[in-house]
Amino acid sequence: MKKFISSILITLLIIYSLTACSVEQTPEAKQPTETTNSKEMDVSKTLPTMDRANNPITVPEEINTIITMAPSIAEVLVDIGYGDKIIAADTQSKNIEGLPANIPYIDMMAPDAEQIIALKPDVIFASTMSLVDGNDPFKQLIDMGICVVYIPSSDSIEGIYEDIIFISNVMESNEKGQVLVDNMKTKIEEIKKISSTIEDKKSVYFEIAAAPSLYSFGTDVFLNEMIDIIGAKNVLSDQKSWIAVSEEAILAANPDVIITNVNYIEKPVDEILSRNGWDSITAVKNKNVYYVDNMASSLPNHHIIKALEEMAGFVYPDKY
Repeated sequence: MKKFISSILITLLIIYSLTACSVEQTPEAKQPTETTNSKEMDVSKTLPTMDRANNPITVPEEINTIITMAPSIAEVLVDIGYGDKIIAADTQSKNIEGLPANIPYIDMMAPDAEQIIALKPDVIFASTMSLVDGNDPFKQLIDMGICVVYIPSSDSIEGIYEDIIFISNVMESNEKGQVLVDNMKTKIEEIKKISSTIEDKKSVYFEIAAAPSLYSFGTDVFLNEMIDIIGAKNVLSDQKSWIAVSEEAILAANPDVIITNVNYIEKPVDEILSRNGWDSITAVKNKNVYYVDNMASSLPNHHIIKALEEMAGFVYPDKY
């Protein structure tokens, strides 16, 4: 049950991005824009004065203690070299490598303000998922002058680039964030070179919640972009965003390949292969059903490249 709840919360982190606020750019908080040369991305060392949810922030000139309240943010902070400064994290980040031992883990949906105040963080990175019903659980901390930086969960790869650069800018480690982004772009271009040669595109159904409550996505989701990048086609590309799916719809779509990142049941691939009536689907008949790393395919950060490579190898094993 705990694993089920953890997986659903991570999925909801992504789904929540569909209703998150967009960021308006200001001269003081200019975000990087992509150019024809990725290394020309703006990595201005000016500290941001607005967060990614368009809230005004005052970033401390020196940051020695960090609380991170979203696993996607925690992974970025660790990989740009600030894992040792993290003094607490959200409960969904417990299995992330690089976090200090014995730090407290806090419920992102109901954070304990007194506990956080006692930790004396210089900055708190939070997901806008914590803003339930318009209530800000960190308002007391903001009123006390603690810098709370909100980052909506991005639903596009371009948004992921911008999130990484933004987090790096807050930490004044612009070049380190740029390296993560450039590495992502390099790998994506390598895969695109191969996918551009694929003429007979395979159809893919990507499942993020298992039967009986099937859930997937159409366009305007970074996972859909990833399916396009490897040279395949999402069978639900005629729909938008995150969607509940009927078994009848998948049977009618008859995908060539089925991918799942469901990790709250045992042997999710076997479960799909054994579903009543699904033996008529091409992917099931040919046993082209695969599990992709849940964290890499759920969290909107640079680790999506791991999931992208897995997807490419599963769908076109003779190409990648």
